[in-house]
Amino acid sequence: MSDVPYWVGFNLVSGIGPSRFRRLLGYFGTAETAWRASPRDLALAGLDAKTLESLVSRRARIDLDREMDRIERAGVLLVTLEDDSYPPLLRQVTDAPPLLYVRGAIRTGDELAIAVVGTRRATVYGKQVCEQLTREVAGRGVTIVSGLARGIDAIAHRAALDAGGRTIAVVASGVDVVYPPEHRSLAHEIVDNGAIISEYPFGAPPEAGNFPARNRIISGMTRLTLVVEAGETSGALITANFALEQGRDVLAVPGSILAAGCIGTNRLIQQGAKLVQNADDVLDELDVGTVGRQLEFRAMVPEDPIERSLLNILTGEPAHIDEIVRQTNLPVATVSSALALLELKGMARHVGGMSYVTTGR
Repeated sequence: MSDVPYWVGFNLVSGIGPSRFRRLLGYFGTAETAWRASPRDLALAGLDAKTLESLVSRRARIDLDREMDRIERAGVLLVTLEDDSYPPLLRQVTDAPPLLYVRGAIRTGDELAIAVVGTRRATVYGKQVCEQLTREVAGRGVTIVSGLARGIDAIAHRAALDAGGRTIAVVASGVDVVYPPEHRSLAHEIVDNGAIISEYPFGAPPEAGNFPARNRIISGMTRLTLVVEAGETSGALITANFALEQGRDVLAVPGSILAAGCIGTNRLIQQGAKLVQNADDVLDELDVGTVGRQLEFRAMVPEDPIERSLLNILTGEPAHIDEIVRQTNLPVATVSSALALLELKGMARHVGGMSYVTTGR
């Protein structure tokens, strides 16, 4: 048995969130070792009494083989934080989910993605703007990410599909649970032309507390968040706040100062969000041409072990090539060549003086 079932096991235990799981993984080395650890060792790893009790009690009742069989029979993919296929933009987020359940497929091109979010009670104006902007942006090869909710979310997914583009729905339930139920047909189309993604266990219901947490994934997977129409207390503003915390751009569509459903978007613009009047405003912010060429080149020239070792060394702080050579114990010519390829892929940048940083892509 691989280590993945144990990631699933921890995901089924209440109280084991991203930070606690990382702590366990760092302490024990593998999820299996952590799963089989004694209560004493788990306490030494930093689990508090309540979480420890929950883990010991729950793992005794979980049949991992049965759970994995259920997931496999449903055609659901499991992607861990350690997998190369894990969304690279999401990996940068501090509280990135350790495990993703995926119906459909995540592709390299999905790195060129934006979040489109807004109110569940969209007006005629909001619907029209969302359809137009999303259709044009998706038609340029940009993946549209939203939450499968009523209103702006559903309109964004539908517009992306109608444009022949890709779209990803991040849900607040298990990927096998469609909510709201009237979006069942839409969900099937999304799976065929993108993916439905969740951090929640298979079969998990859409509990109220799950929705704010899933919003960090929507913003975390994307290069920017576009808020189309949102009232003063709209959940879309939570996504916008997550985007800002994650260092991503927030764009907003202006609305009438007389409309309650536009208070949130107008306030975002007041606070510095870029005002969007047409699809070009979004595409300009994305720099689609440059990013698209980088993704195309990355797909043509797969990341090799040498490139991966360099990416493990590079950070946001400049590293001189001599230091990189010392840490990798590779010839200067090999390191220089690999760095050049990483620059072409948009994954590293030369900042002068033979020093390099990662772009985080």
